[in-house]
Amino acid sequence: MQIKISVIMLTYNRESLVASAIKSILSQTFRDFEFIIVDNGSTDKSGVIAEEFAKQDSRIKVVHIQKSNIGTGRNTGLDVAEGEYITFIDDDDIAEPDMLEFLYRLAEDNSADISICGSSKEVGGKILPNYVFDDYMVMTASQAVVEMLKRKKYNVAMPTKLLRKSMFNKIRFFSIGNYDDITVGYRFLANASKVVAYGLPKYCFCRHLGNNSSFTTNDNLLNPVQLDEYFEAFRERTEYLSEVLPDIGDYARYSEWSYMISMCNKISKNNLISCQRQLEFVRKELEGHYEEFYNCPYIEEFEREFMRKYIRKPQYV
Repeated sequence: MQIKISVIMLTYNRESLVASAIKSILSQTFRDFEFIIVDNGSTDKSGVIAEEFAKQDSRIKVVHIQKSNIGTGRNTGLDVAEGEYITFIDDDDIAEPDMLEFLYRLAEDNSADISICGSSKEVGGKILPNYVFDDYMVMTASQAVVEMLKRKKYNVAMPTKLLRKSMFNKIRFFSIGNYDDITVGYRFLANASKVVAYGLPKYCFCRHLGNNSSFTTNDNLLNPVQLDEYFEAFRERTEYLSEVLPDIGDYARYSEWSYMISMCNKISKNNLISCQRQLEFVRKELEGHYEEFYNCPYIEEFEREFMRKYIRKPQYV
């Protein structure tokens, strides 16, 4: 019989954290899974630790590869995955004991291609809500993408989501870039026949300076390379969604502009000298779409305030 779930984890130099992540999967109440750990060229003992766990539990498969980006590592895991569903865990996070069971039941009970749970976050030793909500949401692709763009109930991160393996037949992660979730994650939602989300927190993101996305909790860590990659990814996202889901193309455009004005505020407020080129790019883009964005039905009042503060309104003759 086919394995129900393949859990994929990419690890790189997390010897002090990876054991906790592995134990959280091996402690799952749902037992019908395989656990694929891709050692992304670690120079510490992360790969060794994974191998030790594999000796104790036959459900673990360890694959060692040369150092590459996150997308290549996840694709490596997908290449050997045999599960009916796929989920991802990061090597510095923790899954609640019933996460797999919760996500599997959500997907099966609703015949959904993707199921999503809520999440908490561990910051400085404290467990805080991250994305937690009471709604039980059964959504079309368009509805699911809009909720993702709002980032109120869930975001684009691959952890917290269970996906039918067949979705990966035509969508894979990119072999370049540092932030594969933002470049690819929305495509799965956009191509799903049905998505179900229930916001009980079953996954804990552990925030620390070594996170790939640590800049999301510390504005001073924003840097030109990260911003350039995000701007390019969001432009591509707008174009992709406008083609695949034209009914939400206007919201996708708004979401791109919303990110730009947010970054304009963060760069200006924190006087991030290294990001001045990115600031000028944002100002030029938003000035060129001033009326469209300022009068957009989705815009928040604080975004209008930022526009008045940072962006020059074009003077039409």
